[in-house]
Amino acid sequence: MTCLYKVEEERMDLPAVWLRDNCRCAKCRDPRTGQKLFGITDLPDPITVTDRVEDEFAVHLVFGPDGHRSTFDRAWLHENQPGRGEQDFRVESAKDLWPSIDPPVFTWGGPELPWLESVLCRGFAVLSEVPVEPGAVLRVAESFGYVRETNYGRLFHVRVEAEPNNLAFTGLPISPHTDNPYRDPVPTVQLLHCLENAVEGGETTLVDGFHAAAVLRERDPAAFRALSGTPVTFEFADRDAVLRASRPLIGVDPRGRIREIRFNNRSLRPLGWSAEEITEFYRAYRVFAELLAEPAHQVRMRLNPGDCLVFDNTRVLHARTGFADTGRRHLEGCYADLDSLASRVEVLRREPLVALSALFAGAGAQDYLGEEVTQAEHMLQAAARAEAAGAPDHLVAAALLHDIGHVLPETGQHHDEAGAAWLARWFGPEVTEPVRLHVAAKRYLCAVEPDYFGRLSAASVHTLSLQGGPMTAEQAGEFAAGPHAADAVAVRRWDEAAKDPALASPPLEHFLPVLRRILKHAGRPG
Repeated sequence: MTCLYKVEEERMDLPAVWLRDNCRCAKCRDPRTGQKLFGITDLPDPITVTDRVEDEFAVHLVFGPDGHRSTFDRAWLHENQPGRGEQDFRVESAKDLWPSIDPPVFTWGGPELPWLESVLCRGFAVLSEVPVEPGAVLRVAESFGYVRETNYGRLFHVRVEAEPNNLAFTGLPISPHTDNPYRDPVPTVQLLHCLENAVEGGETTLVDGFHAAAVLRERDPAAFRALSGTPVTFEFADRDAVLRASRPLIGVDPRGRIREIRFNNRSLRPLGWSAEEITEFYRAYRVFAELLAEPAHQVRMRLNPGDCLVFDNTRVLHARTGFADTGRRHLEGCYADLDSLASRVEVLRREPLVALSALFAGAGAQDYLGEEVTQAEHMLQAAARAEAAGAPDHLVAAALLHDIGHVLPETGQHHDEAGAAWLARWFGPEVTEPVRLHVAAKRYLCAVEPDYFGRLSAASVHTLSLQGGPMTAEQAGEFAAGPHAADAVAVRRWDEAAKDPALASPPLEHFLPVLRRILKHAGRPG
């Protein structure tokens, strides 16, 4: 038996056993850790829903045959609804794939979330202004997790060695590869920090292995199956270590989504298969290698002293052009783990002010719909005008955040609705409702104030036509009767006045105390 409930006008079927297993009550979960206090065999079988009561914010259930009672927050149900699939941050569908890209460069000591998200989503980030001193790369790794120690130590040096045990420690060119494929588990994050680079050559090249594998899957399905369906053995051996691991070159999850690349021609062991299998593998291997070598699929850069490259070693292949021994080239490197990096991202995303800072610094720097200011400048100007008008905290916040929907990832909603829904995790309706209604307020003002339309910018006139145009008299009356109409109109007026390229406004940090004062308890969903 299933229980039906309604969220955002959408009816959804939720299995009774799923609901019972996810009960959030204190009898089922430890209130300190959030972990379950029961196992699946402790639940009755079968489980049914014998009673259901719904209100605006929650669904209250009674289960049979034991009469257990559960209450589910609607927002939690919507966020965790079945059918959305597993949220595996390692697979291709969770990534931004690229054939080529301008290297995303961030300043060390600046906001942490944007560069961590770049590693997680794009596969890499370049940090500038990391102190040019021994061991600094370890501090970068420790900022998001733990250093992964290997047979190369916690810290390794990429420079020409008199007796190298790896081609990386020579001046020879190195083709695109992932590091340590002979390890199980493989180090998932690699960091390279430039201390010196006074040689001709020695440029770093990066390739998005996930993108190349996706292209291979489309162009040559047989080659993709050969490389993703058959494990090969990688090996590293020197006087202190013999390391082997057997995995496919292209690792996929049970649903066939690309999840890992292991590619290193220097450490591939001889294949022990039949002649037919070997022939097919080498055909596929060559096709994939040619894809990785295409200039259109490569990003080339020169690391300068103070630059630290951080990348996903299970996705991004790295290479190096050769260099002559005419100067000094010295990089320090270490390994870390992607799950620690992803954990740090989630912790930072939980904190709304950090998340807002990242949005303002990232997507907020983009142009604002044809206006002469950026999206962030527009929102900051609106907040400054609200503050200058003596507005209360909640209206200053609404003015600051009214267009946050424009800088969020694509949600499928209009920016006013998307922004209000996102903000509702941390702010009450006194903030979210003026945000949700600020487009409607524009249509309202155009209907009731004849000269208001004449004050709109050309870009605002254009968007008005896309937003439904001025309200009818009936619509305007309904809007004006709403409890948040006056606040929405106030935000709208500051919105229209906040498009002046000559107007200086305070930075986001100026408004953070205002936001802190009106956050819901502890900055968490209410």
